[in-house]
Amino acid sequence: MASNSRVSILDYFNIVFEGENGKIESNCKACGTRIQAKRTVTSNFVTHLKRKHQAMYDEFVRKKDVKRETYASGAMQTYAPISGASRTATQTGAGTAKFDRSDPRQSLISETIAKMIIRDLQPVQIMENEGFRELLQLLEPRYVPEPSHYIQQQLLPTYAYQVQLATKVALSGAESCSVTLDLWRSNTASASTGSGYLGVTCHFITTDWQIKSALLACLPLPRNTDTQRILTEFDEISHAHGISGKVFRIVVDPSPCESRSAFRLPGFYLHGNGNGDVEDEEEEDSSDEDIGTALSKEAVSGVEEENSLNHCLGRCRIDCFAHSLAQCIREGIRSSSQISMTLTKAACFYNYVIATVTPEKLGQVFGPGNAAGNGQGPSGPDRHWNAQLKTMRQMLESVDFLEDIVDRNDLALNSVEKAMLRELVEVLEPFEEATDMVQGDKHVSISLALPSVLGLRKHLAEVVTHQCTGIATGLSQALDRRLAGILEDPLYVTATTLDPQFKLSWSSDRDWHKQVLLEEVGKHTQPVSPPEPSSEAQACPSKRSRLFSFIKQRPTTQAKSMEQELSAYLHEEPTDEDPLQYWKRKSIDFPLLSQVAKKVFTVPATTTKVERIFSL
Repeated sequence: MASNSRVSILDYFNIVFEGENGKIESNCKACGTRIQAKRTVTSNFVTHLKRKHQAMYDEFVRKKDVKRETYASGAMQTYAPISGASRTATQTGAGTAKFDRSDPRQSLISETIAKMIIRDLQPVQIMENEGFRELLQLLEPRYVPEPSHYIQQQLLPTYAYQVQLATKVALSGAESCSVTLDLWRSNTASASTGSGYLGVTCHFITTDWQIKSALLACLPLPRNTDTQRILTEFDEISHAHGISGKVFRIVVDPSPCESRSAFRLPGFYLHGNGNGDVEDEEEEDSSDEDIGTALSKEAVSGVEEENSLNHCLGRCRIDCFAHSLAQCIREGIRSSSQISMTLTKAACFYNYVIATVTPEKLGQVFGPGNAAGNGQGPSGPDRHWNAQLKTMRQMLESVDFLEDIVDRNDLALNSVEKAMLRELVEVLEPFEEATDMVQGDKHVSISLALPSVLGLRKHLAEVVTHQCTGIATGLSQALDRRLAGILEDPLYVTATTLDPQFKLSWSSDRDWHKQVLLEEVGKHTQPVSPPEPSSEAQACPSKRSRLFSFIKQRPTTQAKSMEQELSAYLHEEPTDEDPLQYWKRKSIDFPLLSQVAKKVFTVPATTTKVERIFSL
């Protein structure tokens, strides 16, 4: 079979720069002339060869003609199924010459991969993944994948520095911002010699009212790192990125030292060993023999660290709403031992199904895009409770079909257990909806927290359960214990009221909440005064009064007071318009309120990308 090597006009040029929009700059290998063009539009390069280097142009045309003939003859061949190294050798062509590391095209691809890793927060180990290497082989057979340590040591530092500079420039134009501190330690980190991680993410709104998030740092935490060390790291990161004095709120997990198991359904531990067994969720991340003692010490240190963070951060610190909601689910379900046991049995059945059923049949239940044949299950590595609830709902919808396939009576769920799980799904659906709504960092989420709590309270007061006895009471108690405080928190009252879809329609005491809002707005606004007229401008009215005295002059516009702005804003009907677009449009009409909205809406109600990386 003929070689699949490409014939490209860029073979006659050295690429020296490639921009984000596909624009490239190259030097002619023959004369050194610099040519600029887009990668997809190479006419400039062809024209240069044709005008300046006729022999090279003729060679390029001849190679293109040969390539067309080779491709035409190769297209008539048929391929027998092959696998492994022989398949790779056949597809790339035995005679394909690989790039040298010094080749500009080799460097360009490696640099682009490094940028992708930084931009998408991907692990460097992606370079070792078989599927990723097959993709590279298909796109450019001549490219030689670089080892991950080369990408990490040689390329990432340079591009990480460029991203840091770009982030610093973007933050310099932000009036204020909020920061998420994601703290994570596995059980092994606290019990033996492991380490944890600190992720610092900044959230801000640009001058044109676009919400942005930027990962400022993801640092390893040595064992026994205390709160003061964490705060010192945070201060250094804030100073390095120029946000010292701009931070409005700092969002921290309710229990910074909890393990990942705190945010999944208790007992419903997916991705087991394939035999229908379920690993102990409390020992998931630890192999230490005296883990019970270690966990007790961890709980004490976690409370002490939380209290210390509260003391040091003061009013700036708020709990992550999404994590608080997940803890409510965990505590509510654990209040009923019967539900926990049924969830454990359901997980055993699920793990056995994933390990034994073919991907084709799994696709009929969980969808073709979610079917897995690797033993991890449809939800992959996502262990958050709402993702697991979706998986359990799909399983229950086809549980009879799955039971017929696996034919394991000892793992099958009886009618009472199925009814209990369906009832649990129904009870938790509003919690799932609230969690899904606040996820993501591309929209305002803090204004959704207070209405969500009110809606969940109403749901739990009205829901009727027959099998899941006590679950509504347990969830209600957990909700009041962890989230009732936000109903009177000035931050949440302000954020919800300044969201044009809510305003004060949720309030049972409009006058009191309006007063809370006025006080909060007064803390974060600066008076907006009209510019003083110059001496030259003062001469104009006298001329106008003589020549245009028959025209009624427009009265001088005076700035509205805070109370007037708020009354005018609340007088308008609520609208479903995006909050950021609304305040961008209304910033002239309500300058004081828009100042506060731009500050308050920087606070996220959900986890960040770096937190999701921890789960890997």
